[in-house]
This record gives sequence, structure tokens and C-alpha cells, in this order.
Amino acid sequence: MLEKIKAQAGELGEELITLRRELHQIPELQLELPRTQARVLAELEDLGLEITKCQSATGFVAVLRGEGAPAGEGADAGADSDAGAGGRERRPIVLLRADMDALPVEEKTDLTWRSTNGNMHACGHDLHMSALIGALRILHNQRHALGGDVIAMFQSGEEGFDGARHMIEEGLLDAAGRTPDHAYGLHVWSGRYPHGYIGTRPGAMMASSDTVRITVQGRGGHGSAPHEALDPIPVAAEIITQAQVMVTREFNAFDPVVATCGQIHSGYAANVINDEVMMEWTLRAFSPTSRERLVQRLQELAQGIARAHGMDVTCQVKRLYPVTMNNEDEYHFARQTAEELWPGRWQEQETPMAAAEDFSRVLELIPGVFIGVSAVPEGTDATTAAFNHSARANFSDHVVPDCAALLAGLAMRRLGNG
Repeated sequence: MLEKIKAQAGELGEELITLRRELHQIPELQLELPRTQARVLAELEDLGLEITKCQSATGFVAVLRGEGAPAGEGADAGADSDAGAGGRERRPIVLLRADMDALPVEEKTDLTWRSTNGNMHACGHDLHMSALIGALRILHNQRHALGGDVIAMFQSGEEGFDGARHMIEEGLLDAAGRTPDHAYGLHVWSGRYPHGYIGTRPGAMMASSDTVRITVQGRGGHGSAPHEALDPIPVAAEIITQAQVMVTREFNAFDPVVATCGQIHSGYAANVINDEVMMEWTLRAFSPTSRERLVQRLQELAQGIARAHGMDVTCQVKRLYPVTMNNEDEYHFARQTAEELWPGRWQEQETPMAAAEDFSRVLELIPGVFIGVSAVPEGTDATTAAFNHSARANFSDHVVPDCAALLAGLAMRRLGNG
């Protein structure tokens, strides 16, 4: 069956690559992606899927109903006898996911089909969409052998706008009748991992992400007389320095965290002491316990240092994405599937990535796995290739059929009975 899936993905390859290039030229941002969604929906129209749209953001789920008997049941236990609610509850369900949003990056590649609207699919989401569409076409062709249902999740807002949360809160993950049994997603990489790489790791695969805005409130004055003011800039500098000491001295090196002050603003003239300093931090962790502790300790540190200098601090915390945690059994299942499709290509990811993903929200609810696929062009040195989010990131669209085959293969192996 997997060989047939791989062959069908190859036959769809040229069509999927053409679609990927079309999507690459219409990148849209955040939670509102009207042109992108319309193009994807048009591509699925002939499949007769059950479409449910997200109301609070762009995004939708498409349900493909299998027509075969669940694995282990006789031929007389097919879709007809499962039409009732009780029957549907017994049938397995697999969720496959693709994100659709782009980044506010002006593209600097030399591709003839590059984006020219000031945005860019610099994280490969155009490949993700095309691959999931290909997987749905393959699975639709094999629907008579599917002893369960497939939910395709097309979401907006992955790049920091929590699109997955919008869909979860509206109950779209249950569109096939109940919460799925398995969830699979993938991500392409434009650098770092060599051409041909497919892999992930059990447990923590990507970090959590939270943002903390810290405002140190002092008292302004003349730059020549700092003793008559409360200068918040040295206090902010001390918070930044001591936060790095905290990271290395309070957290286990084998359960690491990252605390980065990405922006700091204060003042408008060299001879003026400003009233306040604003800092914004991104915090990353690889376990839920360290995540919570890091958010708490950074605030306590800032408050303590400010008080020691007679100043006040306000902290605003924006909770973003949990740790992307792969289920161990699903990891081994995905590895076996990939090895059967392409012997020798699977590699275990050595360490988690400090980037974050809102597919983590899905994996909190459904056992599943998030898989990385190298889209580094053949012959390109992955160690020097521009990585995701770069204006010069170049994703080889020839991996799209492979991604389609992998997603379809995972679903077929879970649901197939043919």
C-alpha cells in the first residue's frame, strides 16, 4: 500500500509543485488569509469533503470519510453499518495539519515566482498546504480502503497568532464526530538539515514560547544630575545581565531554558534621563515545569532589582505556545512509516529546537508526532543555506510529493484495511 501511495504522490508531483508556486506568490499574514483560503478550498472542491470553517479566524477543517471497514472487522462492517453515531464513535480518526500564513518579510530570492507583495512564505507553509492537498487526493483515491475518517486541518496564524487555539476553541478538531485518535503534522526546513533528511525525536521536539514585557518605572531628570532622578536604564541593564546568570545558575543544564531580551526602549536625547524603560523578552523552555518557573522567576528578578534601586516594575505576560511534545509510540510509528517509504532517510533529531509551534496545542489533546523534512535543494550545503524566516530562504519544492506521501502514508497505515 505504501508503494502505491508513493507512486501516486509522484504522479501528482508536477501539479502540486505548480500549486505550491501559486501559493508562494500570494502570501498573507496573521489570522486573515482570504485569498489563500479561497485557493486551497478551490483545490479541494472536487473531492466532496465535509468543510467546516473557523469563524474567529481564517481556517477550516475538511473531513474525508473512509468507506472501508475498520481494521479487524469483516467486510460487512463497512461504512453503511457505521452510519449511526455509535458506529462512528468506533471508527478511528486521524488528523493531518497544515498551516497557511506567511511572514512580513520582503523576499530576496532570485526565484522567477517569488513574492512581490512585501510578505513571504519564508517558513515553507506554502509547501505544507500543497502537501496536505496532495495527501487528501491520494487518500480520496483510496477511500474504499480507509476504515476510518481523516480530518485535514488548514489553519492561519501559526507565526505567533495562535491560529490553532482559535480552531480548538470552536471545536473544529471534533468535526468528524469526536476527538481524533492520532494527529500528524510536518515542517520543512530550508537549512541546517541535509538534503533527504526526514526525522524528529520522541518527547520534546520544539520549545514553548512566552513573551514578557517589563517596564521599569523611574523618575526622569537632567542627564547632568542623575542623583536628582531615578535612572531606570542601569536597572534595566542589571535585569538583563542577571537574567542570564539566573538561566545558568537556577536551571538544570539538561532541561535548559532561553531568555532573550529582544527589544529595549527608553529616552530620546543624550542629556535626558527618561521616566521609564520598556523591555520585551521571549522565553523558551523544553518542559512544562521549567516553562512555568522561568516566567515566574524573570518577573521576581525584575521586581527585586527594581526595588533595590527604589523603583517599580510592571510585568505583562503573554502566554504563547506549549512545548511541542511528540508521543513516544507515535514517534516509532512515524519512523517505521518513513523507513518503509524511503529506507535510510530517517534520522533522529539530536536535540529539540528552540523555535515554537502551535501544533503543540493539538499534541496536548491528541497523541501524535511533528516531523521535520529537509527542503534544502540537492547539492546545497545545509550548514550555510539560509534557514527558515530568512528573506533568502529557498525551499526545494521537489519535496512536496514526499511530504504528501508521508502524510497519506501515516493516515493509511492507521486506517487502512485493504
